[in-house]
Amino acid sequence: MQNTLQQGDRVLVDKLTPWFGSEPERGEVVVFHDPSDWLRGEPTPEPNAVQKVLSFIGLMPSAQEKDLIKRVIGVGGDTVECNGTGPLMVNGKALNEPYVYPGNTPCSQDDMGGQFKVQVPKGFLWVMGDHRQNSRDSRYNQDDKYHGMVPVKDVVGRAIVKAWPINRWGTLPIPDTFDQPGLNDQKSPAAASLTVAPQGAAIAAVLPVVLWRRRGRVLAEPVERTTSGRS
Repeated sequence: MQNTLQQGDRVLVDKLTPWFGSEPERGEVVVFHDPSDWLRGEPTPEPNAVQKVLSFIGLMPSAQEKDLIKRVIGVGGDTVECNGTGPLMVNGKALNEPYVYPGNTPCSQDDMGGQFKVQVPKGFLWVMGDHRQNSRDSRYNQDDKYHGMVPVKDVVGRAIVKAWPINRWGTLPIPDTFDQPGLNDQKSPAAASLTVAPQGAAIAAVLPVVLWRRRGRVLAEPVERTTSGRS
């Protein structure tokens, strides 16, 4: 997810909105359980004492949990397509993606999944990393049982704030490209309020939930790890 996130970043995850029936939207950065062994072969790091304490109180994920963090590109019913180096197309609309890693192209010209046209089934998501030429995402898992899709039920929540280190603090709003006419006409009130809420209000709204629920968490970017050139 570079450069949106960096190694060592910690993010606050909104796990409250889904309680009210909201589902992930295009453009959101979401944390989700490994849907079909995407992290196969990746070693499980041994946490130190501090990490164990933070995991116990819900400020870090358990080292045993295999969660990933990616950007939602397509939701149920969408057609997502990559030809050549791009642009990435959703429902026939070209996306302007300023969040893509500098020097990367929106689409990857390779025969391993970089060129594709898929329709996302209801109840699933198509997700991609912002570091397009180094991201183990939906494109490179199309041979799994979900054909690279992520079940909505496996989504932990939406990453809404970069909370640590303090000099990296900032919100993670939905980019404007996902608001273009004909692409994303309907937005849930809950998600919209999170996008426009003042940064301090976002922290105040989410932090008590994260601290109160042991399973609420701050998740680390290192869930994207590089193997065979893809993370």
